[in-house]
Amino acid sequence: MPLVLDIADAEVATLAEVRDALNTSGFDPLDPGSLDHAARWLRRLGNDQHFLGDILIEELARRHNGDGLSNAYGPQVVMLVPPQGQFFIRANIWPSAGEHMVRASGDAAFAIGLPHDHNFNFLTLGYFGPGYWSDYYEYDFEAVDGWRGEPVASLKFIERARLEQGKIQLYRANHDVHAQLPADTLSVSLNIMHTHAVQDWCDQYKFDLEGGTIAAMLSPTPSQALLRVAVGLGSEAALDLAERFALRHPSDRLRLVAFDALAGRDSDPGARDTLWARAENCGSRLVAMEARARRAELAG
Repeated sequence: MPLVLDIADAEVATLAEVRDALNTSGFDPLDPGSLDHAARWLRRLGNDQHFLGDILIEELARRHNGDGLSNAYGPQVVMLVPPQGQFFIRANIWPSAGEHMVRASGDAAFAIGLPHDHNFNFLTLGYFGPGYWSDYYEYDFEAVDGWRGEPVASLKFIERARLEQGKIQLYRANHDVHAQLPADTLSVSLNIMHTHAVQDWCDQYKFDLEGGTIAAMLSPTPSQALLRVAVGLGSEAALDLAERFALRHPSDRLRLVAFDALAGRDSDPGARDTLWARAENCGSRLVAMEARARRAELAG
C-alpha cells in the first residue's frame, strides 16, 4: 500500500510558498531528503483550511469574464500549480455515493471501483472531509508483460484504508494498486505529482481483481493518437513509419498501436489475420499475446 509519512509541522504556507520551495529544491520522491522536504511543505499547505475555498470562489466570481478556470480539468480535479519541470500540484474532489453528481455521471467518471496502478509517484494529503476509501494491493511490475488477461501472480491484497484528513501518503509508481471507494461525505485531497521526461512511455494498468489478471493498459500517449490518425489518412510515409514502428520501436506499447493502426485500415478478415500472424512472431511478448487475442476474435 502507499507509504504513510508521519510529518508533524504546525506552520502554515501559501500555495505560492510551496511552489517556490519545490522549484528551489526540486522534487525527487526516490530521494528521502527530497521526499521529506516536499511532504513537509504539503503539510504546511494543508494546514491552511481556507486557501482552496478562496481560490474556487475567486475563480467562480470571475467566470463572467469568459476565461473560466484556466487551471482546472475534469469534473474532479483542480490544477493548482501547472507543471514546473519535476512536479505539479492539484486538488482532487471526492464525492460521496449518494451525491447527485455521482448518480448522474456514474462511478466511472470519478474512477470509483477502478483497480489501477500509476506510472508516476505522487504525494497525497487528506485536506477536507473524512476522505475516500481504497482497497490497496501491491504487485511486481517487473514480472509482467502487460497483455490483457495476463495473470499477475504477485498481486496481493494489503488492506482497506481511508485517506483521512491530515494523513500524508506516497503512492509508488508501478507498485501500489488501489480500487477507490466513495468517501462517506464530500472530501478533498491535495497532491504533489512527480513528473519526468519518460513518464509517457511508462505503462499503467487496470486490473481484474477477481481473476488476478491485467484487464487493460491505461495511459495512452499523444504519439499513439497521432500514429493512428496518420495511418488512417493513408499516406505512404505514414504507412512506412507504422511498419517500422511495429517491428522495431523500443516501446512494446507503441509497437502494438502500430499493428492496430495497420489492421484498422483493412476490412478483410483474412488480411487482418495475416497481419496479426506477423505480429505474433515480432519478438515482443506483449504484442504476441495481444495478436493472439486479435486472431481469436477474428476466428470467433
